Amino acid sequence: MPTSAIDSLVFRDIFGEPRVRAIWSDEGRTRRYLEVEAALSRAQGAIGVIPRDAAAAISDACRIENIDMDKLAQETVAIGYPVLPLVHQLQELAGEGGNWCHWGATTQDITDSATILQIRASLDVIEELLGRAVAATAALAREHRDLPMVGRSNLQQGVPITFGFKMARLLASLLRHRERLADLRPRVEVVEFGGACGTIASLGHDGMKVQGKLAEELGLATPEIAWHTEHDRIAEVACFLGLVTGTLAKFATDVKTMMMTEVGEVSEPFVPNRGSSSTMPQKRNPMSCCYITACAASVRQSVAAFLEAMASDHERGTGPWEIEWIQLPPIFTLTSGALAQAAFVLEGLEVHGDRMASNLGITKGLIMSESVMMVLARKLGRGQAHDLLYRLCREALKQDTSLAEVLRADPDISAHLSADEIAELTDPVRYLGSAGIAVDQVLSRV
Repeated sequence: MPTSAIDSLVFRDIFGEPRVRAIWSDEGRTRRYLEVEAALSRAQGAIGVIPRDAAAAISDACRIENIDMDKLAQETVAIGYPVLPLVHQLQELAGEGGNWCHWGATTQDITDSATILQIRASLDVIEELLGRAVAATAALAREHRDLPMVGRSNLQQGVPITFGFKMARLLASLLRHRERLADLRPRVEVVEFGGACGTIASLGHDGMKVQGKLAEELGLATPEIAWHTEHDRIAEVACFLGLVTGTLAKFATDVKTMMMTEVGEVSEPFVPNRGSSSTMPQKRNPMSCCYITACAASVRQSVAAFLEAMASDHERGTGPWEIEWIQLPPIFTLTSGALAQAAFVLEGLEVHGDRMASNLGITKGLIMSESVMMVLARKLGRGQAHDLLYRLCREALKQDTSLAEVLRADPDISAHLSADEIAELTDPVRYLGSAGIAVDQVLSRV
């Protein structure tokens, strides 16, 4: 019976993405082992390291439907690693050619190369989901380029911004992640074939030839040197996933707070009964954002484990390597789940411009104090202008009146600003700065 959220029949499609979950399943992992063993036999057969008929027999045997998974599991418990039990089955399946199976390789060669294939396949899905998020965010930024809303500082109203500006900042982050992904993949998608301790001594002068041909067969790059205990490649991927989910967590936090009843500026896409309460029928909870938050927090914890896994001993490690076996399935599954939830939210986000406009007015103009202060600073000096506006803001709060009214009634202000100037300086729509220009700059990169 499944015991984790990523395998649970109930939770698995909430916290994960089906394609990624399949990649990291027992069958998905074993398929990649078989892919590497088959590629190795073909590479060695082509070079002449093993007989061509043996290579063909081994390659033909490397099909998942040929493998007894129960037997594989039982023997793995006894041996401690799944590759040798798999090789035992392949040797039987390939007949006499089976004697040449796994020739010159070591367990870690097959495991690490298979892991890289799983990572590559997972990154393909991550890239697709990231692309969906980019497209949806760009559409929101473009549509709401000039929609004024409150900009918040320390959860307090700061100055006006636009919703398009808010979305463009998210878009810029997602675009940086897309650049990071493109940049790291060539470093990560590298074959591992080094034999016992990396020197491929078992194959003599043919070792590097086999390594190169194996890489070609798998569509991976060749390493500059064996990397059995130098796993910065995999740690880099984990850190990347942590960065991506960190951005998604920030987005989810913003949406959750903007969905508060008292704020009401956006809503997650409407689906009947989604986010409803068992006892409070009026509620519409931010469910996808809750899932994103949970996934992102779990991914962050996993990142530390991958950094720990880098502290391996000598040429073949004793324990840190196995950390990856535990952590790779959840970190990729949870990241894909967070991205899928984020794409869902972004593609159907309900934007409530009327509430944004209403919220801009709840301070009765106090949100525009900086606008007034900066104009007065040119006449009075910044320090004196700040202190004057600070006093008048307190006065507006005390009298429960608008900033504009207090400004018009104050002689120190009226000596420098006309009623029309005060009206203009306290209009949020007139204080959006370079928001539109910034949105356009980000959109130009999509």
